[in-house]
Amino acid sequence: MSPSLLIAVLLVLSSMAYWLGRSRAFALSKKAGSVRLHSRPGYHGILVALWCAIPAFIIFCCWHFFSGNLLISYAMQSVTEARGELSPSEMNLAINDLRNLLSGSVFHREIDPALQLAADRYTGMRQIANVALAVVVLSSAILGSIWAYSRINPGLRARNKVEKAVEISLTLCSTIAVFTTLGIVLSVIFESIRFFQQVPFFDFLFGLKWSPQMAMRPDQMGTGSFGAIPVLAGTFLISAIAMSIAVPFGLLSAIHLSEYSGPNFRKVVKPMLEILAGVPTVVYGFFAALVVAPTIRGLGAGIGLSVASESALAAGLVMGVMIIPFVSSLSDDIINAVPQSLRDGSYALGATQSETIKNVVIPAALPGIVGSILLAVSRAIGETMIVVMAAGLAANLTLNPLQAVTTVTVQIVTLLVGDQEFDTPKTLAAFALGLLLFVVTLALNVIALYVVRKYREEYE
Repeated sequence: MSPSLLIAVLLVLSSMAYWLGRSRAFALSKKAGSVRLHSRPGYHGILVALWCAIPAFIIFCCWHFFSGNLLISYAMQSVTEARGELSPSEMNLAINDLRNLLSGSVFHREIDPALQLAADRYTGMRQIANVALAVVVLSSAILGSIWAYSRINPGLRARNKVEKAVEISLTLCSTIAVFTTLGIVLSVIFESIRFFQQVPFFDFLFGLKWSPQMAMRPDQMGTGSFGAIPVLAGTFLISAIAMSIAVPFGLLSAIHLSEYSGPNFRKVVKPMLEILAGVPTVVYGFFAALVVAPTIRGLGAGIGLSVASESALAAGLVMGVMIIPFVSSLSDDIINAVPQSLRDGSYALGATQSETIKNVVIPAALPGIVGSILLAVSRAIGETMIVVMAAGLAANLTLNPLQAVTTVTVQIVTLLVGDQEFDTPKTLAAFALGLLLFVVTLALNVIALYVVRKYREEYE
């Protein structure tokens, strides 16, 4: 039985278990007369369905997590019997060949008989394992349903058990999110330490040249330069241009939509403005490369300025347009959340509408507005496609927006493209850049939290 079919059968059994548990609870409530059920019949049905689905699903997940390596190890016994003991590198190569053979990616006319025997053993054991998995999963689902069904009685605290199960699932989800974040951070830190063992930390942090090209063979001369200042300068330059467009336009449009426009105008304009957030970034990149960049170059040539074919200004302008909905939509919701009593009190003291907005509404909504701007800044710093297509890959240390620059995210993508081995400074530099970007984003979050805390103490 295929995994998808097994999951479908398990869902059907869970639905049937819910219906049976609910029906039994209804029957007990009618039979008990004056004795009331502790929980509603629906909770009894959910409890039976949970006992049907959860144990079976855990078995299913555990098997699919461990079965691949177990079956590969079993199948590789035929290779070791034919070739003798293999070194770790030879074993890894043989396992890769086996995986390619199983996936149909091997097109050679002659296949190693030992490898073909291993593939046959793997296929046979996989079929047996799928049948055994189906039997075990369905048996556990049925036994769990029977056990939960037999436990239904008027005093069963089904609601408490269901709510406890939901609480445990939410805790597991949050724990998985925390450990995932921790794993990402630790992996970046460990790989960055390997990079800094080969490249001095201060040379990376304060170096003024970025050229991560290393000699691939002993007869090649030259070493790479890993100064991150040009990459950081390009990131901040493009982000600053983007935010100079997104923050004024986004904030002013939010103020107009929430304070000045009528409901009919708002219903039409706000969804249209939010459509900008749904446009793929590659479309913005094409627009920047084919329309904005040539226009800027033409205007610059008309007034005697030298403008590169790929410039930070073109990428920043288009990125700013893309980020406008992040600032506008969130700021609009935050401004609308300001209590009307603050506005009424300001009007009662004789303030005009513009004075009320400037002196009451905006300061009261400032923590949320700072949060929306921070989200927009993070979006600008993490953008890659627009920069690749409109700003280029050249790591120039310049503050001239008419020149080509690059960003941290673009360099990370460039360094990790292709079949790379993670043992050279060139590849490990991507993790160092990732760690640097993480630290910069963390610093922005700390600053934003300080601003939010300061004004929240004042206005709450």
